[in-house]
Amino acid sequence: MARTAPYGSWSSPISAELLVQEAVGLSQVLAADGYCYWNELRPSEGARNVLMRRSLSGTAEEELLPEGYSARSLVHEYGGLCYALHGGELYFSNFSDQRLYRLRPGGEPRPITEAPAVARAVRYADPVVTPDGAHVICVRERHQMEGVSGASGVENDLVAVPTDGLGPVTVLAEGHDFYAAPRLSPDGRRLAYLTWDDPHMPWDESAVYLGELDSALRLVAPRLVAGGPGISISQPRFSPEGVLHYLSDDSGFWNLYDEEGSGLAPLPAEFGGPDWVFGQSSFAFTPTGRLLAVCASPGGDELGVIEKGAFSPLPLEYKSVHSLAATEEGVVALCGSPTLPLAVVAVAESGRSQVLRESRAATVAVDYLSVPRAIEFPTTGGGRAHALFYGPRNAEYIGPFGARPPLIVQSHGGPTAQASALFDLKIQFWTSRGFAVVDVDYRGSTGYGRAYREELAGGWGIADVEDCIAAARHLAKEGRVDRNKLVIHGGSAGGFTTLCALTFHRVFAAGASYYGVSDLSALARDTHKFEANYLEKLVGPYPAAAETYAERSPIHHAEQLSSPVIFFQGMEDAVVPPAQTEEMYDALRRRGIATAYLAFPGEQHGFRRAETIIAVAEAELSFYAQVLGFTPADEVPKVAIANRTTLIH
Repeated sequence: MARTAPYGSWSSPISAELLVQEAVGLSQVLAADGYCYWNELRPSEGARNVLMRRSLSGTAEEELLPEGYSARSLVHEYGGLCYALHGGELYFSNFSDQRLYRLRPGGEPRPITEAPAVARAVRYADPVVTPDGAHVICVRERHQMEGVSGASGVENDLVAVPTDGLGPVTVLAEGHDFYAAPRLSPDGRRLAYLTWDDPHMPWDESAVYLGELDSALRLVAPRLVAGGPGISISQPRFSPEGVLHYLSDDSGFWNLYDEEGSGLAPLPAEFGGPDWVFGQSSFAFTPTGRLLAVCASPGGDELGVIEKGAFSPLPLEYKSVHSLAATEEGVVALCGSPTLPLAVVAVAESGRSQVLRESRAATVAVDYLSVPRAIEFPTTGGGRAHALFYGPRNAEYIGPFGARPPLIVQSHGGPTAQASALFDLKIQFWTSRGFAVVDVDYRGSTGYGRAYREELAGGWGIADVEDCIAAARHLAKEGRVDRNKLVIHGGSAGGFTTLCALTFHRVFAAGASYYGVSDLSALARDTHKFEANYLEKLVGPYPAAAETYAERSPIHHAEQLSSPVIFFQGMEDAVVPPAQTEEMYDALRRRGIATAYLAFPGEQHGFRRAETIIAVAEAELSFYAQVLGFTPADEVPKVAIANRTTLIH
C-alpha cells in the first residue's frame, strides 16, 4: 500500500548516480557493408565519444577507437556528424586536436590533415567520402589564421581532403558564411550542399546548391536548386537513382521535395527540424529506392513509408525516431518512447524492429515513470502555446490529502528547439520524488510549423517567458499543482528564459539556470560565429537596438529579482562565457538574495561528464528542498547557499 508523504520528499529508485550509471549518449547512426555504426558518448570516461559498430546479423559490439581518441567536432561549437565510412575504413574528427584521422578497425588512427600552428584552429565536420575513396569532402572551419578574413576571424568553406594525407586540401566552395551537408550522388559526379549567410540561421533562410565535379575535383557551375528569402532547406541527399531530395518549409512546414521541386507527401506536419548540429537524418532511401521518413507531431514521431504522395506509418511502439540510415531491409535509427530509453534500433519495412544497442543498462519499473500528456493552453494576446505535462508518480507514495505537488517549469534551449516525449531520467528524477514537470514548447519552438517559430521574432525574453508563466498558471488553475511552489529551470536559451521569468515577474518561488544567458549585449558581442547574429531576429540589430538588449537583460535589473536562484556553469563554455553567470551570481549575492553557484572545469556548453551530472542533480534537489521547505528522502550533499538566512518557507 502506498505511503502518504509530502511531495518532494518521496524516496525514489532514480538516484543521481542512476542518471549516468551504465548510461551512454547515442548519436550519428550510419550503416554500411552489413554493419551499423554509431557514436557513443560515455560520461563515465570523461565525456569521451567512441565510435562503435555491430553486424546487423550478429550480436557482438565492437569498439573502434583506441583509448586516447574521441570522435567529436567543434565546428559551430555544437558539432554533429564527425565521421564517414568507406571500404571498411573510418574517417573521423578527433576532439583533442580537431584533425581528421583515417582508421582501419583494429589499427591505429593516422592523421590526414596537418596540425595547425594554433591548437584546434582548423576543424572539420559532416564528412563524406568520394566513391573512389580518394577524398573526404567536408565542412572546414578556420579560426584566427593567416588568410582568414572577416570580422569574426572565422571562415567556413567546403573542402576535399586527400585520404592518404599527402596531397593539398582543395577548396570546393567558398564565399558564403556557412556550409553544411555536402552529399554526393551515387556515381560521385554531382555534389549537393547547403549554404546560409548572416544574419540568418539555417532554419530561417538557407539554400541547397547542386554542382558537377570534374576529373580534377573542381565544382563546376553550382546552381541554386531551392531556398532563398524566407525559406529553410535541410538534409539534401540522393536517391539510389541519383535524384536529389531535400526538406523545405516553403509550405509552412518542413516537407520532402525532389530535385524538380515536387512535394512527395504534402502535409501540415514536420518531417525535419532545425539544423543545430550537422548530419541530421529524418529520411532515408533503401537500396531498392523505397523512401522511409519520420513525421513529427505533438504526440510524438511516426516512422513510415512515403509512396504515391502519401505517408503511411509503420506499426512501431516508439515515439521518438531520428538519425535514420538505410539498410538492405529498412533502416537503423535512434528510437525511444516515454518508457523506453533511446536505443539504436533496426527497423524493417514491415515494421519489425530489433534493438541493437540501448543507451542504458539500468532499468526502472514502469510504475515509477511518469508518462507525459500533450497540453495546449491560452497565452497572452489570445494565442495558444504547447507543452508536455508530467505528473508526479511513484508506486510507493501518494501526496497528503488536499495537497498539490510543486511544479518545475522546464524551458528548453535553442530557443528554436522542442520538448521531447523521449524517456528522460532527468525528468523522472523529479517526478518520482513528487514533483510535477511541464516541458514548455513556447512560441518559437519547432514542431508546429514556421508560423509558430516566427512568433518569437523580436520577442525573445517576452513571449517565451509569458508562455512559461501561462503554462504554470494553467496547471495551477486546473488544480494539478501548488501555485505557491512553482519553480523554473532551463539551460542556455532556456536559462535566459528562466532568469527573465524570475527577474521581471513574481510568479516563481525559485529557479535554476544552467549556463543561462543573463546579458544579451555581452552575448551579442562575445559569442561564436554560428550564433553571432542570431539575436538580430530574436531581439533586434545590435548595437542599434542596444536599449532593447539592456531592457531584456536580467543582469541590468538584478534589483528586481527577489527569488532564490542556483547557477550551473561550464568553465570552457564558448557559447555563454562564465563571466555572464558569475556577474549575475555576484549581483544577487551582494543584494542579499539566496543564491548558489557551481562551476565545472572541463565542461563546455552542456554537461557531459558523469561527476558533473551527478553533482548538478543533487545540488538542485538540495537547493529546492531548502527553498521550499521539505526534507529529501535521499542523503544528498547540502549545497552551500549564500544568504541562506533570507529563505522563508
